[in-house]
Amino acid sequence: MLFKITSLVLIFSFLSTNAQQNDSIAKTDSISSSQLKFNYKQLIIPTVLIGYGAIGLGENNLINLDRLIKSKVEKNIDKKITIDDFSQYAPALSVYALNMAGIKGKNNLRDRSVILATSYLIMGASTNGLKYIIQEERPDRSSRNSFPSGHTATAFMGAEFLYQEYKHKSVWYGIAGYSVATITGLFRIYNNRHWLTDVAAGAGIGILSTKAAYWINPYMTKVLFKSSPENKSTAMIMPFYNGQQYGLAFVKVF
Repeated sequence: MLFKITSLVLIFSFLSTNAQQNDSIAKTDSISSSQLKFNYKQLIIPTVLIGYGAIGLGENNLINLDRLIKSKVEKNIDKKITIDDFSQYAPALSVYALNMAGIKGKNNLRDRSVILATSYLIMGASTNGLKYIIQEERPDRSSRNSFPSGHTATAFMGAEFLYQEYKHKSVWYGIAGYSVATITGLFRIYNNRHWLTDVAAGAGIGILSTKAAYWINPYMTKVLFKSSPENKSTAMIMPFYNGQQYGLAFVKVF
């Protein structure tokens, strides 16, 4: 059963990176624009994932599938592995690590930080708002904030961010990011913290949040930075949520 779930999510991940490769808007290392042109085809993958999760809240066959997976997890898993608490951040942090290693992404430090912060705001507001409204009970019955998976949303948000920043270099950056995000989602199921429907919806929200951040970034840049383009100094507060704790990170860019 776990193998089938892994295959399903990996297929979605591969389709996402493969479909988005056709939307590449730059092919050189000297890309300066952070804009991602809107194309309705970019909505297909996240819409399918979010739709699956939403329908699964009330569709008997999907509910039964969730419960079957839960029973398999409880029967076969003896020890939790909390790697998902850390792997959720890996794709987004990889963008900064790669830049520090001299592998330049699409945007400079200021622009990509604004994009990431915007993605976090959209993703955080969406996931926490839905958690509060729907109040789905977790598989382990620890709380009623299961839908959607915040860890998975964070991971897929970062995977899409990594893909957008490095798709002009190689599609394999995106595949690597989406693989880590997929593993994060699977471990949320493995640790009996989320249903498959939670993970699917979280993945869709994460992808869509980053896409939206790129779409609105030209407007955000115009509003936030009214000074000349040569002035690269700015400060921002980036919210984060790891499934249990909320916090704010202060970022100063010179």
